[in-house]
Amino acid sequence: MYNHNLIETRWQRYWLENKVNIFVNSDKHKYYVLDMFPYPSGAGLHVGHLKGYVPTDIIARFKKLSGFDVLHPIGWDAFGLPAEHYAISTGNHPEDFTKKNINIFREQLQKMGFNYDYNKEVNTTDPNYYKWTQWIFSKLFEEGLAEIKDIEVNWCEELHTVLANEEVLIVDGKMVSERGQFPVVKKPMRQWVLKITKYADKLLDGLNDVDWPESLKSIQRNWIGRSIGALVKFKTISGIEFEVFTTRPDTIYGVTFLSIAPENAIVSKLTTSEYKKQVAEYVDATKSKTDLNRKDLQKDKTGVFTGSYVINPISNEKIPVYVADYVLNSYATGIVMGVPGHDQRDYEFAQKYHLPVKFIIETQDKTKANEEDGKHINSRLINGKNIKESSNIIIKYLEEHRLGHKHVSYKLNDWIFSRQRYWGEPFPIIFDDKQKPHLIKELPIALPQTEHIKPTKSGESPLANLTEWLNVEIDGKHYRRETNTMPQWAGSCWYYLAYLMKETNGEYLPLDDPKTKELFKKWLPVDLYVGGQEHAVLHLLYSRFWHRFLYDIGVVPTKEPFQLLINQGMILGPDGEKMSKSRGNVINPNELIVTHGADALRIHLAFMGPLTASLPWSDDGLNGARKWLDRVYRLFIESNIEFTDGDVDSKLDIAFHKFIKQATQDINAYGFNTAISQMMIYINECYAHKVLSKKHMCDFIIVLSCFAPHLAEEIWHEVLKQRDSVTNQTWPKYDESKTIDAIITLPIQENGKLRATINIKKDASQAEVEKLACVEPKVVKFIDGRKPKKVIYVKNKILNFIF
Repeated sequence: MYNHNLIETRWQRYWLENKVNIFVNSDKHKYYVLDMFPYPSGAGLHVGHLKGYVPTDIIARFKKLSGFDVLHPIGWDAFGLPAEHYAISTGNHPEDFTKKNINIFREQLQKMGFNYDYNKEVNTTDPNYYKWTQWIFSKLFEEGLAEIKDIEVNWCEELHTVLANEEVLIVDGKMVSERGQFPVVKKPMRQWVLKITKYADKLLDGLNDVDWPESLKSIQRNWIGRSIGALVKFKTISGIEFEVFTTRPDTIYGVTFLSIAPENAIVSKLTTSEYKKQVAEYVDATKSKTDLNRKDLQKDKTGVFTGSYVINPISNEKIPVYVADYVLNSYATGIVMGVPGHDQRDYEFAQKYHLPVKFIIETQDKTKANEEDGKHINSRLINGKNIKESSNIIIKYLEEHRLGHKHVSYKLNDWIFSRQRYWGEPFPIIFDDKQKPHLIKELPIALPQTEHIKPTKSGESPLANLTEWLNVEIDGKHYRRETNTMPQWAGSCWYYLAYLMKETNGEYLPLDDPKTKELFKKWLPVDLYVGGQEHAVLHLLYSRFWHRFLYDIGVVPTKEPFQLLINQGMILGPDGEKMSKSRGNVINPNELIVTHGADALRIHLAFMGPLTASLPWSDDGLNGARKWLDRVYRLFIESNIEFTDGDVDSKLDIAFHKFIKQATQDINAYGFNTAISQMMIYINECYAHKVLSKKHMCDFIIVLSCFAPHLAEEIWHEVLKQRDSVTNQTWPKYDESKTIDAIITLPIQENGKLRATINIKKDASQAEVEKLACVEPKVVKFIDGRKPKKVIYVKNKILNFIF
């Protein structure tokens, strides 16, 4: 049994001192493998992180051995709410807390033997880093893709702060703060917004060019939610005109009411004096509900009549207008046509408020909405037509009569890009006395040091308290800095570029520098990106948006940032449940490194099953991984086996070439568990022989180094007496002709029934096979001196005696 603590510490020190994992950019082909960089929390790394980090390390090592220039970097997504909450509750500055956590994370990663070049390490809270986050925002602003709008946010009066959606809970149907469970309401506040909707079609089209799981592509397509329909003009009896978007213009004859989102500005114009009180109370009540809660199809549909009626532009019927919380103002115009005959949500609303239900498509069961296609009825312009044809006819009619037009709408909303927080990137923006925003050209705008990071009572960022920093005078004119900070997603939108820009002196090449563009030209897109599916929408969509924008302004050469994306599965607790502190089933890797060693943990994580599978933790599996590594060690150290530079037994030789071939194929296909199986099979074969090829065993150690680099390095140097690091060797080659078995087992039949088997040379002739068969005792017995009528030989398959 080897001393893993001694061996692993030794080789980790060797790799650092000898710069074994230093990034190399030569004339070789490149391979860029990327982990989703972690938020450095106080809890440190857990085995869930390692489920993705171990496979990327295996691939990075494999590609380097295969002759590629490899970039496999790590960094820290270090801005965020947990650090700020910690700072507020303890009185400590979040920067100190964050640096301490980063040091803990880095130490853990080094103990796992990952081949990161820490000269490439990035930290989103480093002003040298976020200078370029601010630069990208500046470019978005210059291109008209960043603007200030009044946006409804989650406001907690008791905490005097705006809360992110993740900080809001639903208790008894109402929004409350996660911390303290204080009431939360929707409140309009000035926010920066990035116009990601302008890129909706480009983001949809780009999904066709990347090798991502179809399930993840579907999530993004649904989130963007491209819908083709029509904007229809409705006018109230009093003459107020507005547009309503519908994906089903064919149902215009079935409209029996309109529903408007409570936040819509037109609500106050449409509400008559008779209904003002009821509408105002309803609108206020809606402010305590989340959008998710309002969209819940299982929830009871509620609404209130405004007192207004509109005229159907095609049927000329009078239609009542309601305010309803199931309509979201963020989608299209925030107003929907109520067609209860053909939309179940509208049907339930109509039933509750005793509104008429019109069926304009042939329907048998009229106890629910008919949402299927069919022939239209009670629809003068489109009777007898199906949905698609009817929709085209209605749109044409609307356009010809200037009553509406074809329109594309998206579920995707523009990105609210402000946080009323201290711990985030400052905006490179100042406002003049007329509140007009101006860019600051000299970057970075550093986050000012302060101990006062609690939110203001007005809901502004704590930066609003820093009067000296806040007020700026330029050329005799007074300006006020933007006090909001950027969201945590900002720094993670472009970090994969920052790794290429990072230089050994800690500085970054400029994003628009010719040298940077040359690096981008070679290294983009990222070849393999591994991370959890929980990032399917926000991080992945936002980073794709920024990347496509940078492509459009000529900064990057590719339209998409990540070519191949793999979502690793989760590691569940031993009980099969998701790991959590409350369940008490969290596995701490620190303890396992001490008791079993990092190599055993790496082998276990890679051997658990497919990379994409979610599987329960198993102590037995970890013990088995360690026992196998001990078995490998004994083969080299303690056995009586001789290593030779000459030839070895042909069976062992074939086993080696088959092993190298299969392991190569498995790693290329991300089948790390099956590659380990091939190593196990080969080691078993080695134990069956007394003489082993030194060349073959060196090649085995090279393969092992991808999975268990510490033990591989130990054997490479101390037993095999090789120089330089095993990491710098060349991936073994195999002889295809030796991967095919030379000896095969052939079934011998009598009248089609199996009687015996014999070993023959592959592709032996029928005469050779019959000669061998006729001396096999079992064959001699069943032939019993008889002469067969016929002997059928199918080469390498069967020999059949017909009597």
